[in-house]
Amino acid sequence: MTEFIIRRLLQSVLVLILITILTFSLIHLAPGGPFQIMLSPGLSPEAMETQARNLGLYDPVPVQYFRWLGDLLQGDLGYTFKNHIPVGQIIWPTVSNTIVLMGAAWFLTLLISIPWGIYNSTRVYSLSDQSASFISYLGFAMPTFWFGIILQQIFSLKLDWLPLSDMYTMSKEGDLGDLLMHLILPVTVLTLGFLAAYVKYSRASMLEVLHQDYIRTARAKGVREGRVIYKHALRNALIPIITVVALDLPLLVAGAALTENVFNWPGMGRLFVEMAVAREYSVLMAITMIVAVIVIVGNFVADVLYAIVDPRVQLNKRGGKAA
Repeated sequence: MTEFIIRRLLQSVLVLILITILTFSLIHLAPGGPFQIMLSPGLSPEAMETQARNLGLYDPVPVQYFRWLGDLLQGDLGYTFKNHIPVGQIIWPTVSNTIVLMGAAWFLTLLISIPWGIYNSTRVYSLSDQSASFISYLGFAMPTFWFGIILQQIFSLKLDWLPLSDMYTMSKEGDLGDLLMHLILPVTVLTLGFLAAYVKYSRASMLEVLHQDYIRTARAKGVREGRVIYKHALRNALIPIITVVALDLPLLVAGAALTENVFNWPGMGRLFVEMAVAREYSVLMAITMIVAVIVIVGNFVADVLYAIVDPRVQLNKRGGKAA
């Protein structure tokens, strides 16, 4: 297990470095580029030349990259181009707000979908199974932003039961009850989309395992059905579920970005859209790095869970795995 974790950590670091190189290159290839954004308007050609040299814009791109990477390793995310405000001062509060929204949606999704999928696998074509199928089709078909607007129209504007947008009511910042009320609609939007997929994956994975020979043998020996389901079948069925959850993490981040804009949630996704319009490349780079870290950590945790859930997973010297 120790060798496994070390190998996966090294692979994660390598992937993260490659992401920084790719992102930094794409930013510099974007129309207009950082050069025009960094320069103050209305300057004389001589002053623009001096400012460009002071900012290091004439240095080769690899030199600029290693300078940026060195600052990043020291915890310096840079400054905004227009107002020269530290990026960390802008971005860290939005990261915590996004984690609150994503974490609540992800926890609720897994809490509902996996037990529901397991239940439906033992009662195929029941009312519960058909209801899950209907919700799945609904979740797959509805765009995130459209569903959010519909919920706002019904529960905020017409019924006046829930807040329309934002994270807190004015003058109630830090109030947990007020935060929970503001979370209901955006979390519902995010949960429905992923609930649709996870219930189906859980059900299909369990059905596949339940038809295996060792499950029939356990039942033939008189093992209680509950033990067959939760002790023997579930352990193997969790492997593909873990894979799907880890691979869907980037989609959850993207969904949170759309939902944050619809509900005016002060999170990282909304900030990314605003900074993209303003072409604040230093902020975009920082957000991209944070999202990359979240995704890599999620996949690393999934790899570790493979070894925990399925003890047959063994690693060979090249880092592959065989059961």
